[in-house]
Amino acid sequence: MTSQDGRDNWQMQAIDGDTESQISLLDIVTFLEQSYLKLLLAASVGLLLGLGGWYFLVGYQAEWVIHNNTTSSASAETPSSYALDLVSWRTIQKSLPNLADQFIEEGKAPQDKAGLYRAMSDALWWQKNVTPNFAITKADTKDFAAIGKSLDGASTTILSLTVKAAGGTREQALDNVRAATQFLLKGGAYLQIKSLINGLESETIGTAADIQSKITDAQIELGYLHDRAKSLEQLLKRFPGSTGTTQQIIDPKESSAKFLPLSTQLIAVNTDINLANENLTRFADRLAQIALMKSFLEQALPLVEQNLDGITLAKALLGVEAKLRTQLKADDAKARQSLDALRSQLLTIESRFTKGLEPNTAPSAQKSGMLKSAATGLIAALFLALLLLLGSRAWATVRRTGTRAT
Repeated sequence: MTSQDGRDNWQMQAIDGDTESQISLLDIVTFLEQSYLKLLLAASVGLLLGLGGWYFLVGYQAEWVIHNNTTSSASAETPSSYALDLVSWRTIQKSLPNLADQFIEEGKAPQDKAGLYRAMSDALWWQKNVTPNFAITKADTKDFAAIGKSLDGASTTILSLTVKAAGGTREQALDNVRAATQFLLKGGAYLQIKSLINGLESETIGTAADIQSKITDAQIELGYLHDRAKSLEQLLKRFPGSTGTTQQIIDPKESSAKFLPLSTQLIAVNTDINLANENLTRFADRLAQIALMKSFLEQALPLVEQNLDGITLAKALLGVEAKLRTQLKADDAKARQSLDALRSQLLTIESRFTKGLEPNTAPSAQKSGMLKSAATGLIAALFLALLLLLGSRAWATVRRTGTRAT
């Protein structure tokens, strides 16, 4: 065989190989006619595997809606407000993970809920599983854009909170969402009570020092006023005729007041003395109120450290307040005033997380993602079947080409 014949033979084989490697529409139809039963079988198997995986592996998702009720005011001038506003919720949301971690570290988390508490110690869990529902959504904003600023407040008004939790079974999911909701309510109450106690503690330290400084200043000023009064009385004895009246209105503290009648100056000084004595009495009463708050804090701080359940803690602190109230005198209205303000704050927090935030319906649980799991199994099975069928077809073509070449 000449070299020219060899080159012609090689070119003919290359042309035959290119022809066989091209896939026409007829080849696709033929492939589907030959393999459709296998593809249907693979799709059926994939569909069954997807549904089986969804049934046995995918857990239940439970959710519970907590309504944010309004709290009516006894005064007609004070409008009703929701139990929880956006700022309060954001504050609680950022602090609840740390509280859940504290439960775990101190061993106060229920043993059967240790996994849930570990999940709740992650800030992302609260962003994903607790969703505030606002009065106006982003979609509504476009519809109400023409109304203007009258609905700005409604866009940040929380109507309810949706709490979600997962579980292997329906009962576990419902139990977890109940536990998460109770932790939110009791933990939120605890965080606000702790903030209240911390504020009282700071006030008793800082305010007491400030008032004591004011008392010292008032006592010094009172000494000067007494000296001025004595000097005026002596002048009045030396000049008894200078007791006339004047029609001109002058501030006794101005430098020109020295030209006023002595009796007028003496009356003004005595008025200042009475005012200074009144201020000293007010300061003393305020110190007595602060001392009462210190007595409350001495009993309240150990309770705050021991009890992380805000609802139970509120009841315990109200008991401490009631005990202190029984030790007051019946006519001590000033001491009762401070205890009344404290009691009002504690009752407000307790009511906010027992009546203000309240689930009005039972929680619901269901499995989701059935269609997604079925579609995933079906597509994956079809893809693998196509790979196998096309792979076997390509292997057969390679073997046939190799046989011809030899």
